[in-house]
Amino acid sequence: MILVTGATGLVGTHLLLALSRKGKTVRALRRKSSDMDQVRSVFGWYEDDPDRLLQHIHWIEGDVLDVVSLREAMHQVEVIYHCAGKVSFDSFDRHALLHVNQQGTANVVNTALNFGVKKLCHVSSVSALGKSKQGETIDEQHYWKTSRKNSIYAVSKYAGEREVWRGHEEGLPAVIINPSIIIGPSQWDVGSTRLFSTIYKGVPAYTSGIGGYVDVRDVAEIMIRLMESDISGERFVVSAENCSFEHVITQIARVLNKKPPRLRLYPWMGEAGWVAEHILRIFGRTPTLTKEIARSAFHRFYYDNSKIVRALDYKFIPVDEAIAHTGNIFMKERQKKSGS
Repeated sequence: MILVTGATGLVGTHLLLALSRKGKTVRALRRKSSDMDQVRSVFGWYEDDPDRLLQHIHWIEGDVLDVVSLREAMHQVEVIYHCAGKVSFDSFDRHALLHVNQQGTANVVNTALNFGVKKLCHVSSVSALGKSKQGETIDEQHYWKTSRKNSIYAVSKYAGEREVWRGHEEGLPAVIINPSIIIGPSQWDVGSTRLFSTIYKGVPAYTSGIGGYVDVRDVAEIMIRLMESDISGERFVVSAENCSFEHVITQIARVLNKKPPRLRLYPWMGEAGWVAEHILRIFGRTPTLTKEIARSAFHRFYYDNSKIVRALDYKFIPVDEAIAHTGNIFMKERQKKSGS
């Protein structure tokens, strides 16, 4: 039996789709407040008959913070895909981030150890690899350094990884993936997918930053291949390409038939309130402004994906193709809602 936590999120829904396409029977953990209609929507974007595949999914109500529900969910489970996590760059969410991303992961690891689970795949983030110097390339060997410059989200994901490594030392076979910014269709007002709804409304400015991007379909496929392999005790950067924010925003705008941004923002503008609002709009984030967010908007992050490419002989979906795929679904959904 396969268990997926965080099954209604961007990665979780696409992982469920990929597993069910392979004929796998999956147990999926969901919270009481989860939007189940969204799961069916995601399946419907890829399948003419989504119910045919959804029948492979057995839902169980629970939470990674509820050990009792985890024990129920993990009964007779052999492998776990741990996708559950909280994303926020708001310092006021510090407690919630650590609670979910660290303690929630510890609960999953401990319960897996108790039930003799054969393997765990943990979805972390490239942010858990730590900050880089301007222009430095980050890979799996990058050393985490405690710093005030690390976002609370990065700290919480790093703490979650430590729980996984502890579990591995105690006998739980495990792999960790560190995805960069994930592109894919899901709830249009949540996470990285919010880029599309934000840019549809119009974004006049861009920053000079560079970051890594990856299609959610690649993330799901890589997770499955790693779990079906003999690889354990390893982490992998999962990122297709390093692209400028200008390029990504421009490509999204074109797919959505919107004007590309023309105004370039510079680091020295970072303290200006009106510039801060533009930065938040570009990234689709709604937290209170922090220096971390402003710095990230202008920082150039480069990620090396060669380890996963070698390990799985993997070929990533190009970022422009990922943007076109997600943008086309976004536009179809808007047309459907408008009745045209």
